[in-house]
Amino acid sequence: MADRRTRFCTSSEIELPNDFNPGNTAPISYETELNEPGSFPYTRGVRRSMYRGRFWTMRQYAGFATAEESNQRYKYLLSQGTTGLSVAFDLPTQIGLDSDDPLAAGEVGKVGVAIDSLEDMLTLFDGIPLDQVSTSMTINATASILLCLYLAVAKKQNIALDKVNGTVQNDILKEYIARGTYIYPPKPSLRLITDTFAFCAKEVPNWNTISISGYHIREAGSTAAQEIAFTLADAICYVEAAIAVGLRVDDFAPRLSFFFNSHNNLIEEIAKFRAARRLWAKIMRDRFSAKDEKSMMLRFHTQTAGSTLTAQQPEVNVVRTTIQALAAVLGGTQSLHTNSMDEALGLPTENAARIALRTQQVIAYESGVADTVDPFAGSYAVEEITTRLEKAAADYIEKIDDLGGMLRAIEIGFVQNEIQQAAYDYQLAVEHHDAIVVGVNKFRTDDVEPIPILKIDEKIEIDQRARLAALRSRRDAAIASKALENITSAAQTDENLLPHILFAVENFVTIGEISNELRRVWGEYQENVSV
Repeated sequence: MADRRTRFCTSSEIELPNDFNPGNTAPISYETELNEPGSFPYTRGVRRSMYRGRFWTMRQYAGFATAEESNQRYKYLLSQGTTGLSVAFDLPTQIGLDSDDPLAAGEVGKVGVAIDSLEDMLTLFDGIPLDQVSTSMTINATASILLCLYLAVAKKQNIALDKVNGTVQNDILKEYIARGTYIYPPKPSLRLITDTFAFCAKEVPNWNTISISGYHIREAGSTAAQEIAFTLADAICYVEAAIAVGLRVDDFAPRLSFFFNSHNNLIEEIAKFRAARRLWAKIMRDRFSAKDEKSMMLRFHTQTAGSTLTAQQPEVNVVRTTIQALAAVLGGTQSLHTNSMDEALGLPTENAARIALRTQQVIAYESGVADTVDPFAGSYAVEEITTRLEKAAADYIEKIDDLGGMLRAIEIGFVQNEIQQAAYDYQLAVEHHDAIVVGVNKFRTDDVEPIPILKIDEKIEIDQRARLAALRSRRDAAIASKALENITSAAQTDENLLPHILFAVENFVTIGEISNELRRVWGEYQENVSV
């Protein structure tokens, strides 16, 4: 016992007694705080039968190099049993730069697939019928453009837009907090989001118009309680922005979705998902007077924690990912991505991606945990930690309200500072061996066999630039110019931008051209945090 701690607590500083029992846990009302799965406050899940009815959507986040290569990976993953696609875009695409922009040099196709125009998007989904697959796109500042590109592909496939199903991340606030791939200032960025809400409510009713992300907040170093709080505070800001432009809450809220991290502490993570569902249901009912039960359901995608993956002994990452995926399933996720063991070293190889997918399939088909809904319900430990996480998150949200709301809290650096402090505290714990990372600060070995790493050919950037030049030379320049003029005019009014963006991309206007037009109207955001 010499190497064991004397104090036990979760990432959120919830003190853990030797055991949880009726004497040290708060009483909980089954009817008001738990209830049956599929019933308010949805603590136990958003559907009555959960995975007894159907499994969660099994996604693998993928995208690299060219649209052709990513298309091949998607077809491979679908052949191996993936039930939904999840697209990773390269950095230039994420920040609205075409592949031939000087600022894109050296980054084309590196951390995701390079998409410049409808030509690339058609290639990316070649042979993949968009009415038969659900697609999640991890894109934010240029989310409205990528959504329109996706819809343009659906139209080319003669698929009605009400048959298209998927999610666009579209969560710009967490970019200011934790990730940094923003373009415009917050106000016009929120306008693009509410335009997307309104457009999809009318034209693409089965599309999830935003995936409000706690994932990147946790990757930046937050605790579990902070992940819940800051994610839901972002969501409150989006709902308020939508209501402010005249949208009815029950017209758009049923298509809001969330994106959470699943970390290593199995019990805390299960409780985190349950607490987030319960708190969101109360917020939507009590704060926004939502009437539609779907407006109160927190539906979410989960990704296992990239920040926990180690370059040392990468095979051990399979174990970490399995624990994290299990927590997500026991916590009631609707969709799940499992990281590959080699992602601390580079983009996943085909073999590593297959093992990651097989992890989900073993949990689904062999573990038995999907055969009963919320199997940890009633556990003294899980219920108490769920309640304490809900309270900690609610306290944070109250503090953010007192500061003037989430936008103000971001502007003054409150949220960023809270995350940075949590990250610093964890790093100190690792350095002092209060937190053990297997293979890093304990159980190290010098006898390590190298594993294959996916390399991106530098020629990809040259070829992508050439394709872009050829596209510009053969498209109708007059129509492209007129489409950009329409976007400029609409950006200066309250008119919904999505129809104009859709018209533009259908006529092969590029992501960079559209983004630059909006930059000219709205400017670019420069972070200026005062503490």
